[in-house]
Amino acid sequence: MTASIGLLYDVIRWEEKALIKAAKDKGIHITPIDTDNIFLSVKTDGNPEFGDAILQRCVSYYRALHLTAILQGKGKFVINPLDVALTCGNKLLTTLALTNARVPTPKTVVAFSPESALHALDTVGYPAVLKPVTGSWGRLVALLNDKESAEAIMEDRSYMFPLYQIFYIQAKVNRPPRDIRSVVIGDKVVAAIYRYSAPGQWKTNTALGGKAVACPITSELEEASLRAAKAVGGGVLGIDCMESPEGLLVHEINNTVEFKNTVPTTGVDIQGLIIDYAVNLAKC
Repeated sequence: MTASIGLLYDVIRWEEKALIKAAKDKGIHITPIDTDNIFLSVKTDGNPEFGDAILQRCVSYYRALHLTAILQGKGKFVINPLDVALTCGNKLLTTLALTNARVPTPKTVVAFSPESALHALDTVGYPAVLKPVTGSWGRLVALLNDKESAEAIMEDRSYMFPLYQIFYIQAKVNRPPRDIRSVVIGDKVVAAIYRYSAPGQWKTNTALGGKAVACPITSELEEASLRAAKAVGGGVLGIDCMESPEGLLVHEINNTVEFKNTVPTTGVDIQGLIIDYAVNLAKC
């Protein structure tokens, strides 16, 4: 019997359209599910059949997390599982997982008040980078060049939602004007790109105009990516690395990886490989 796949979404992006097409091209039954239009019982009955495996593609981290928790509790196989989503969606939890697995990461400190954050910066040194523990696309990521700029930004954060008053601070890595995004599916690194900063930008996010260029999958990149993926539980993941004088440093792992720029840049059929991965796991 052919496996069926469910695809949960809140916004239909290029990636979701590509996944749906890839499944149909392979003759795999796929059911796109707009999560704006569903509600779920927390009991094991009364919910529609979503498929033998479910691709969690919601942009909203908190929506995805709670949907995954409910469906996994019903015995559904969700890609990626709850523990992976929870870890990857929180930069501090990701850093802890990487550190425990001895995967090299940037020097990181965490503080819980503007005053202690400023003291922490005295140990990290300037420049440093302040990040929200949850969030994507470079939002609210701030470069702290000196104490004066840090004080101003810390003051702003003190008026924000309590989550943004967890001061996650990393040393600014001495790197080229780029980082590396690799895509891991199961036990394979299937593609990688350099993400070059847009003119006048220091952030490399393609959502902010960063340029994607094909990156060779070296033995160092493969090892770092697979070790990082294993550290957070594995699955379909985007591993973000920086080239430092000491070697590659992993600084973030993406649970709902975007690959709109990676596919045309590398020529790798990532959407097809994700469908194959989901089907193979559904058959296990």
